[in-house]
Amino acid sequence: MAANSGNNWSRNFGSDGPFGADGPFGPGGPFGGGGRRNRRRGRMFGSGELRLTLLMLIGDESRHGYELIKAIGEMTGGEYEPSPGAVYPTLALLADEGVIKEAKAKGKGDDARKAFEVTKAGKEELAEREDEIADIIARLTAMQGGDEPKGAPELFRAMGNLAGVLKNRYRSGGFKQDDVEEIVDLIDELAKKIERL
Repeated sequence: MAANSGNNWSRNFGSDGPFGADGPFGPGGPFGGGGRRNRRRGRMFGSGELRLTLLMLIGDESRHGYELIKAIGEMTGGEYEPSPGAVYPTLALLADEGVIKEAKAKGKGDDARKAFEVTKAGKEELAEREDEIADIIARLTAMQGGDEPKGAPELFRAMGNLAGVLKNRYRSGGFKQDDVEEIVDLIDELAKKIERL
């Protein structure tokens, strides 16, 4: 059994590397072979990101909780919708902070739902955090999968083969440091050739 080589191994093939949980060839990546149905879902939003996303959506137009859940679902192409158990407490927090307030109820009678609108303080926060919001929106819309190349299944098969070979080799004993360096060089060289096509 070959010994794993410390930091280089971790960086290239460990959980943070391209074949790790979040890497492109890992189980949740586009080339990991897990598929959409089997993709492991981690936390969709980092600390405070759901709060900021809801504030941004309410800043666009007054909305109630269900509309916010559906709006996030639309942004992700149906891949993710936050649970009511995450959305409604976050709305209460935003209201307590004074960045949103109740708007005129949408609907009539029993169908009336509590809608929210952004306050002046909320508008100021949205302006200050424009870059963060853009990053979150980009990440959510990237989940739609509409940007994936079509008509090249053999390309994705070949990438899956590469990922499979490297994973199997790792699981059956790992790599020597020389092997890791040679594999990295081969992949880098191939990437350069593909870029020149």
